[in-house]
Amino acid sequence: MKRAIIIVLDSVGIGELPDAADYGDVGSNTLVNIKKAKPDMDLKNMCALGLGNIEGKEISFLGKVEHPQGCFAKMAEKSIGKDTTTGHWEMAGIITEKPFPTFTENGFPHALMEKFETAIGTKTLGNYAASGTEIIKVLGAEHMKTGYPIVYTSADSVFQIAAHENVISVPKLYEICQTARELLTGEWGVARVIARPFVGTEGNFTRTKNRKDFSLPPTGTTILDLAKQKGQTVVAIGKIEDIFEHRGMTITDHTTNNADGIEKTIEYLKQDFEGILFTNLVDYDMIYGHRNDVEGYGNALIYFDQKLPELLDSLKQEDILFITADHGCDPTTPSTDHSREYVPLLVYGKNIKQNVNLGIRNTFADLGQTISDYLGLKANFAATSFLREIKKD
Repeated sequence: MKRAIIIVLDSVGIGELPDAADYGDVGSNTLVNIKKAKPDMDLKNMCALGLGNIEGKEISFLGKVEHPQGCFAKMAEKSIGKDTTTGHWEMAGIITEKPFPTFTENGFPHALMEKFETAIGTKTLGNYAASGTEIIKVLGAEHMKTGYPIVYTSADSVFQIAAHENVISVPKLYEICQTARELLTGEWGVARVIARPFVGTEGNFTRTKNRKDFSLPPTGTTILDLAKQKGQTVVAIGKIEDIFEHRGMTITDHTTNNADGIEKTIEYLKQDFEGILFTNLVDYDMIYGHRNDVEGYGNALIYFDQKLPELLDSLKQEDILFITADHGCDPTTPSTDHSREYVPLLVYGKNIKQNVNLGIRNTFADLGQTISDYLGLKANFAATSFLREIKKD
């Protein structure tokens, strides 16, 4: 009973891509820079699989080992962009050649905002690029007085709507986001509309776990679609369901944080099914990366590393585990946005070879093509499978 398990450590990049300068990300190296700033970050279990053996400047600083127990590589993003959607879509087989629009300079166009405010029956606040935690500090009190939702964006292709849960209920905020999603098409077609509910009082506003993403539907066929069409089980844990607009899944479990996501992954691993288990662990990005919280980011990585042996022990005979990321978000740099980086790839399984250097992959889609070949999905992505290199004879 073959299964492919993908665990995405959201934003855990491993060094700037050759075109990082085009994105303002020269010097970004999420993993290595955190290790430099936090020398006590010991990722011994990931390093045992080969994390510190990946090719690249200073990566051995993470902890190179003599004989890695897994296969290892780093993957370059071929898509144009550095956001969650393009990263996840690419590893599932879709290479995005035209970037999603961004609105960092002047906010969203007047014509769009006019249509949006008419559709939801109220004015809005904000409409500029900002940190989510900062904008609720600035506009939270005014929002509570007026009831107007706060609209903002970032360097990513996102239309974010923040609202206090006592002012606009979570279900109502989701309705407002769905309205925005229906308007945001064509030249306004951002990758994601994101509901950002918060609670608290002025000076003490905090975002809640009721975030929800409303994505564009994937622009092509993914490994999730193909697995479902073949009658296989596709388990989506965390925000995977939102990223793929609920397409190609048979079971979804929208977790609350990394710890919950890890526990749910272990729980589903113990069940019997054939197909794909796809997990996103978002806290690295959402809670630590965007807030430049080096200490928190490092501790969250240590926590995953400590739980890794339990994950490995839960694997069945024909399981293949892929640990990777979707982009970078280096908390040691002045920027609070995503960074254009390579992502690590660790591969492990009972029928998988040890100490195989898979080099530098030209696209995240190599992962999708490999999974397709393993599960017999007959995908034909613009990518190269590495299945023969990793499987024992």
